[in-house]
Amino acid sequence: MSPTKENDGGWKKFVWNSEKKEFLGRTGGSWAKITLFYIIFYGCLAGIFIGTIQAMLLTLSNYKPTYQDRVAPPGLSHTPRSDKSEIAFNMNDKSTFEKYIKSMSDLLAKYEEDLQTEDKNFENCGVEPQPYKERGTVESDNGQRKACRFLRSWLGPCSGQDPNYGFQDGKPCLIVKLNRIVNFRPRAPSNDSIPETVASNLKPNMIPIFCKNKRDEDKDKVNEIKYHGMGAGFALQYYPYYGKLLHPQYLQPLVAVQFTNLTLGEELRIECRVFGANIDYSEKDRYQGRFDVKITINS
Repeated sequence: MSPTKENDGGWKKFVWNSEKKEFLGRTGGSWAKITLFYIIFYGCLAGIFIGTIQAMLLTLSNYKPTYQDRVAPPGLSHTPRSDKSEIAFNMNDKSTFEKYIKSMSDLLAKYEEDLQTEDKNFENCGVEPQPYKERGTVESDNGQRKACRFLRSWLGPCSGQDPNYGFQDGKPCLIVKLNRIVNFRPRAPSNDSIPETVASNLKPNMIPIFCKNKRDEDKDKVNEIKYHGMGAGFALQYYPYYGKLLHPQYLQPLVAVQFTNLTLGEELRIECRVFGANIDYSEKDRYQGRFDVKITINS
């Protein structure tokens, strides 16, 4: 059936009806009313959205998270670190541990003494553990806070004086640090809450760290472990941390853990823990207050 002239021109009449003066089925007045309606409608929606965002921003601080009640105690991280927490190398083949020494050097580059010379940004906080270094509250108008100096030279044989960080001799180093949490004050543990081997060397104002074999069968294969830094732990004068805006030069205290006598050719699983009155552990997070690493040294 062939289309008629009337049917053929139907769509043109819908676009513009000259008899009723309608465009797309609406007169000019109708278009004006519906346009005004949607301008007011979407303007109100935009106003509500902007208002809620502004109200939320009034509750936020530039210097610290508003809610920290669900922030877990700090994680314990180590360098070098691999995806599967496995460190395997051949002590006679530098190419197998070159990536490890590079990551160590990259981390310690920020701890060079000549980068900590400006007295307006850094201060000496002592070479022995001391109480917290209070610099006012996070919200106080004291400007940027000074950072305690921490020199890489304090890490002894793991500071880079041996450019291979012990890997070439089968005595690898790990650099350990507590992750940053704004305004967190780790509390030193009591003697009855830590292993006897840790308690015997516990210093005041110190969050101690202790590493040992994780599996019983590795007990005789993981022998002497040395700790370098400001003792075998993290000194309290480096806390609290005031955040990136107020504490841009902040340097986390470090501990170098050196495994000086590991059995060669064995996959050894080692666990390190920090001990503090307000530091907990979780089976769901293997880096919360602790970590374990597999080390295999071949010759």
